[in-house]
Amino acid sequence: MDIDDISSVSSLQSLAKLLSDTQEDDDNDNDYGPHCSVSAMAPGNIGPVKKETTVTGTFQVKSENSKTIWNTEEVPEGSEFDDTWDPREQPEYDILFKQRVGTEDIFLGMSRKDPSTACCEDMVIKIKLPETKFSDITLDIQDKVLDLRTPQKKLLLHLPHPVDSKNGKAHFFSEEGILEVTLRMTREFDFINFA
Repeated sequence: MDIDDISSVSSLQSLAKLLSDTQEDDDNDNDYGPHCSVSAMAPGNIGPVKKETTVTGTFQVKSENSKTIWNTEEVPEGSEFDDTWDPREQPEYDILFKQRVGTEDIFLGMSRKDPSTACCEDMVIKIKLPETKFSDITLDIQDKVLDLRTPQKKLLLHLPHPVDSKNGKAHFFSEEGILEVTLRMTREFDFINFA
């Protein structure tokens, strides 16, 4: 087969008909226009069209409440707080990691701790809230989400590591306008790092 055979009109029409996803009648063979669309140009669309099969029957949804649309396991944690239409601005924040070390760790190197974040026990989040009173702050902490709300600011922070949401400390420095939240991290392999 040489190049002249490939570029003939009938060869191109045959190729277009092969790639076309619509069934055409044989009486439209003299139409020289394109027979396929760009969306139909995929490897799965080459060849004869396969008929779709429909499954009829009833499906049973496993849920506690019959009116629920999805299970609570399917919804990512913290999505109930996410409000994209909230006009409040996000405050500036810093995430720091803190280790508990003693003199035997620093000077003698008796433990396996190093300066990396893998050996840190606590996560410290410093949030700048200028011109805010302590009574205006609403703070909710879950295992992977920190939700802070004030009349002017809103922060929904997905934490880099899971934390113990029941045991944490928060301290508001009113002079600087900084809220400091200290949370104990609960990572999967902490028993190796802190042994």
